[in-house]
Amino acid sequence: MIVVVCPGQGSQTPGFLSPWLELDGAAESIAAYSEAAQVDLAQHGTVSDADTIRDTRIAQPLIVAASLVAATALESRAGRRADGVAGHSVGEIAALVDSGVIDAETGMRLVGIRGRAMADAAAQTPTGMSAVLGGDEETLLARLTDLGLSPANFNGGGQIVVAGELAGLDALASEPVKGTRVIPLQVAGAFHTSYMSSAVDALRDAVATVTPSDPTITLWTNRDGSVVSDGATALSYLVDQVSSPVRWDLCMTSFADQGITGLIELAPAGALTGLAKRGLRGVPTVAVKTPEDLDAAVALLNGEAA
Repeated sequence: MIVVVCPGQGSQTPGFLSPWLELDGAAESIAAYSEAAQVDLAQHGTVSDADTIRDTRIAQPLIVAASLVAATALESRAGRRADGVAGHSVGEIAALVDSGVIDAETGMRLVGIRGRAMADAAAQTPTGMSAVLGGDEETLLARLTDLGLSPANFNGGGQIVVAGELAGLDALASEPVKGTRVIPLQVAGAFHTSYMSSAVDALRDAVATVTPSDPTITLWTNRDGSVVSDGATALSYLVDQVSSPVRWDLCMTSFADQGITGLIELAPAGALTGLAKRGLRGVPTVAVKTPEDLDAAVALLNGEAA
């Protein structure tokens, strides 16, 4: 089983979209995606600086659009889709498109709404996120409770992203749990926590206008790593995910249980293949960072990789 995965926020880098725009049809797709998301993706994906594309309103549509362009190119060259798909955080929107639950225009409209709503929610209270590497999970979770923080992403491989008010994050960094390393993340909000409740409401209203289809390939959810076979349920989970933890650790466990034989991460790639090297040891991976990586991805998808 070959699984395609779609990255989440923080994967973007200045100019990363430039080589993708050179592919046939990509510029036209990006123009259509820009209109749907109400964001100038070509501008921000080619010339905007790191601070600009860190803005949640820009980052989320930009990442999903890149994943969709990469998915289209991969499937066109390979002549087939992967056996299954999953997305990390906002990457779930790209995964819903790739699995056939929603079309690309709908996905880009939803990610535009999601990004704006999450940015607005983050502006209400100064909050942030930090990655915690290593240490005992139960001890860490107890310390988070004491500091008023929440686990936001269980990423596997000994990595948990925590979120909450800045004072609590500073306290955790100043006195980390034994055996851990705390790395502040450049995001402006406590995503996947109760601080995002207003964004949940905004996305739920938007999703209410969508008529989904059932997925046509295996689709996993961040909710608990399970397979979702119903399109309406997938959309409901997408809404809830905004204020609940991402369980990427359970997704990887589920991949293994389903017999994964290869993992391909779509652009802007790198983070999820890195996690797979620790959480799915021995499983071949390809990070599709630029179009030059497509040949290796096609070979893995078609069983031709060395």
